Amino acid sequence: MTQSDTKPWWKFGHVWMVIGGPLVVVVASFVTLYLAVSRPDPVLPDESNRKGSEVAKVPDGSLAPAIQARNHAQTGVPPKKILGIER
Repeated sequence: MTQSDTKPWWKFGHVWMVIGGPLVVVVASFVTLYLAVSRPDPVLPDESNRKGSEVAKVPDGSLAPAIQARNHAQTGVPPKKILGIER
């Protein structure tokens, strides 16, 4: 046996690297928990929800290109017309 084998476990550097990694993660999780509990997101008023649903029901067809692009991305079939323009 050599002299380096008789050292206590806390004198080996790689032991602290193995212990330190998970310890940093645990401390960071408690910091994140503190931030989440101490600074909650504000509750939005009901008016903002109504505005969002009104935008989704636009009668002038201004969302047509977005809807057609979404459908094209899903199916791979290009649209025939976009706002009355032949392609």
